[in-house]
Amino acid sequence: MEFNEAYKTCLLNKYAAFSGRASRSEYWYFFLFLVLLAIVTSIIDAAIFPGNELMPTYSIFSLLTIIPSISAAARRLHDVDRSGWWQLLYFTIIGSLLVLYWLIKKSDSGNNKHGTNPLQTLPE
Repeated sequence: MEFNEAYKTCLLNKYAAFSGRASRSEYWYFFLFLVLLAIVTSIIDAAIFPGNELMPTYSIFSLLTIIPSISAAARRLHDVDRSGWWQLLYFTIIGSLLVLYWLIKKSDSGNNKHGTNPLQTLPE
């Protein structure tokens, strides 16, 4: 999946889709998109609202993207045959490393209980 397709899929088509699977490219391109937008909104806040610790532009961006962020990570975890609930481990140091490993890990080949491998369903 390409960059443009990944962020459109996660923001528009699967905004709150917590079922199914997401390939590594879908998840990580979407993650990159979020990081780049977070940087841009932070710069806008610093320029327009200097000294404002609330960072209104960044705060709105964060609120709008929290659901697709969680759903994309859940689908990515499904791709390695893990429940999306494992994201709760983000709140622990060791758990964060484990979830990061799963997010980086190669997709399970073939089908699993969460659906077909997204790499096998791509058009030729």
